[in-house]
Amino acid sequence: MSELESEYRLDYFEEEGFYRKQCPVTDAYFWTRDPDRETCGEPPADDYSFIDNPGFDEEYTIEEMREEFLSFFEEHDHERIEPYPVAANRWRDDVLLTQASIYDFQPLVTSGQTPPPANPLTISQPCIRMQDIDNVGKTGRHTMAFEMMAHHAFNAREEVDDQYAYSGEVYWKDRTVELCDEFFEHMGADLEEITYIEDPWVGGGNAGPAFEVLYQGAELATLVFMSMEQDPEGEYEMKDGNRYSPMDTYIVDTGYGLERWAWVSQGTATVYEAVYPDMIQFLKENAGISLTAEQEELVHRAAKLSGYLDIDEVDDVYEARVDIADELGVDADELTELLRPLEDIYAIADHCRTLAYMFGDGIVPSNVGTGYLARMVLRRTKRLVDSVGVDAPLDELVDMQAERLEYQNRDTIRDIVRTEERKYRETLERGTRKVQSLADDYADREESIPVTELIELYDSHGIQPDMVADIAEERGATVDVPDNFYSLVADRHEGEGATEAAEEREERLADLPDTEKLYYDDQERTEFEAVVLDVIEREEGYDVVLDQTMFYPEGGGQPADHGTLSTDDKTVQVSDVQIRDGVVLHRTDEDPGKGEFVRGQLDVERRRRLMRHHTATHVVGHAARQVLGDHIRQAGAQKGTDRARFDITHYERITREEVKQIEQVANEIVMQNIAVKQEWPDRHEAEDKYGFDLYQGGIPPGRNIRVITVGDDVQACGGTHVKRTGDIGSIKILTTEPVQDGIERIVFAAGDAAIEATQETEDALYEAAEVLDVNPEDVPDTAERFFTEWKERGKTIDRLKSELAEARAAAETEEIDVSGTPAVVQRLDGDADELRATANAIVDEGKVAVLGSAAGGSAQFVVGVPDNVGINAGEVVGQLAASVGGGGGGPPDFAQGGGPNVEKLDETLDEAPDVLRQVLDA
Repeated sequence: MSELESEYRLDYFEEEGFYRKQCPVTDAYFWTRDPDRETCGEPPADDYSFIDNPGFDEEYTIEEMREEFLSFFEEHDHERIEPYPVAANRWRDDVLLTQASIYDFQPLVTSGQTPPPANPLTISQPCIRMQDIDNVGKTGRHTMAFEMMAHHAFNAREEVDDQYAYSGEVYWKDRTVELCDEFFEHMGADLEEITYIEDPWVGGGNAGPAFEVLYQGAELATLVFMSMEQDPEGEYEMKDGNRYSPMDTYIVDTGYGLERWAWVSQGTATVYEAVYPDMIQFLKENAGISLTAEQEELVHRAAKLSGYLDIDEVDDVYEARVDIADELGVDADELTELLRPLEDIYAIADHCRTLAYMFGDGIVPSNVGTGYLARMVLRRTKRLVDSVGVDAPLDELVDMQAERLEYQNRDTIRDIVRTEERKYRETLERGTRKVQSLADDYADREESIPVTELIELYDSHGIQPDMVADIAEERGATVDVPDNFYSLVADRHEGEGATEAAEEREERLADLPDTEKLYYDDQERTEFEAVVLDVIEREEGYDVVLDQTMFYPEGGGQPADHGTLSTDDKTVQVSDVQIRDGVVLHRTDEDPGKGEFVRGQLDVERRRRLMRHHTATHVVGHAARQVLGDHIRQAGAQKGTDRARFDITHYERITREEVKQIEQVANEIVMQNIAVKQEWPDRHEAEDKYGFDLYQGGIPPGRNIRVITVGDDVQACGGTHVKRTGDIGSIKILTTEPVQDGIERIVFAAGDAAIEATQETEDALYEAAEVLDVNPEDVPDTAERFFTEWKERGKTIDRLKSELAEARAAAETEEIDVSGTPAVVQRLDGDADELRATANAIVDEGKVAVLGSAAGGSAQFVVGVPDNVGINAGEVVGQLAASVGGGGGGPPDFAQGGGPNVEKLDETLDEAPDVLRQVLDA
């Protein structure tokens, strides 16, 4: 971009003798030490030259390479920090998965609201990029799961003083490029082979200059200098078409792909052999894949050109492979047949690592968010395993990666995989019939099954696109599966974690100070005094703003406090409380008067019930993790005065025995009368000490966060709580139910509400005992006995009805002839079951049955037709039902219908023979 050219002219480049050139293949501008170099180093301008010719002095495993990088930057004054989970929605609410190391510090650190955990810092962050799923295995370099090694520096311009949580410049572009060069040199790279490609970065409303760093054909690092923000009047127009201006903070955001660095050090044919050597060997042997020396040599030659196959860059992967085959002098189909099983093996290894990361970090398969993405990866992996002929259990394959990643919850990971496999089999059985029907429909229309249908089949039924293609071919339909199918599916769901932008504050609220929150100082206090700062009239009622308040505003699943505000002249009712950008709004029925001095009084019983249920939610959540496993995460919660609900991520239904165990553990905590502690630690210190399980109920802003500790349970929480667990009284789990696949809901009551709920259940039990005339403890056995007897009587009634129908069919009934086919037209005032049974018995004798009934006060018809008789039962019923003011229909061999005009039943039955002949002739 010419507008940014000055941003790329670094003093370091000038001092080191770099040249700025434009690549004739990609048109990109790049910097190089080599005066004779013409191309930028990126495929297709250059091939991988390190394959079979390692690019560094030594070979490194990924573990060794990670340590080499982190140690190097520690020696260069960076502090090493621990990686964050791959589930980014555990500390931010706008994305689902961690896709880069900078995600760890967005938005709070990058916006300057909170300081970074260290500055500068270095990290090796596990990431998952679903967008790369279709490239995995094909390009030789793409992995869906990867580690982004990085070093970051957070800077703020001096003129902004102390507006931000950090100030001054740590280092910027020149030092960043210098550090990159020094690390390459440390690894033994030939510095003349390194190119720095100018590639401006844009994302999330920010932008800045950036370099892609290429070495021997591989992109090994990206250096982003986040320094601009979107501004319609900005001086820079970026590649997204928007204009940008410099911002107060400016951030060094680098990314070094761990796997690619290890790959270049080893010089293997693909990155997969460098990252998963043992697993790939195991999969090859298990699937019976064995290559001759000649085939191995061809694979290595093709690998050097595999960078051409990036699905994001080429229109047709097959055509790109044809080009590669031509260059190698081999047949494209033969090359594809050789490479496809290997590509599937590579993808299986990568996907298993992805699943290990996901399940190891507590993601549970479901139909939404990260759970959906995990399910998609697992089902695709299962399909690949089956298609390539690997007979090892999938949970064993995932466990191989979980063991390497040193996860401690490996048993749970294997259990999740086995459970999800079972669900997938059940889904396939149901979905196959749907695909067959859809294929028949498009075959009849002579149209190809569209991509939208493929995505819907995958979303709703888990049917893989290649399976759809196979079934479609069998049914005479066609389907064109796009090369980036799984990326399209992922894109459909990646945005589900995003929240809507906060509404702009009303102009009057913008000028008001934040309300002082007294409810954190003393949660037992229920009275206070305040001054009315403003009163905003609404369509119904008023929003009253005070200088301070004890009223808790709705938030974190806890409803708002209710109560009153009183002056010397009037008392107004507070029916709702909300918070907007730090200002608390009290919804009242009358205007207390701006500037008035008021006395606030909370509804004491409501507040105390809500406090019990909020603390009880923490206790129940902890008990659920103790009983069900550490993968349990809060997926939603709502506290109330009579009961509360707590949604958790779990891959199976909660059993009755587990409910009892959870209830027992929860009440043991209550009886221990543990102190409920409140503290306000530094955010990063809290995260280091407790991990990201802190954020079960949401991600609070600010440098310091409120932390509630109940025994071993520690959570960031803004709600009101009791002082000790004994104040809860008791906890009673009322029900559990699936909210959706992968999410279970626990409904419970605490304190007085628990007693009331228990009494309601006992009342129902005693009423049942009275009806059954037994003691309460005998109700279950008695109910089971009555139910068994009822079912047996039902079977007897069904048998007698069937026998009666057969007897009626065999009885002397008047038959009519319909073009050589006997038909019985009869009025039979029985219920629908009797009509159907009698009609079936008549049809079994080879006769058409037309039966009518006036039972129930309406006219009803049933029509049955034997095989190979050209009468459509649905058309016959339609005409008969229309005569009595109704409708009906069904398949050609059996249909039913009716209408309200029961007085026309006999007349309509008299006309039935003519209707039969008319339908037959038609």
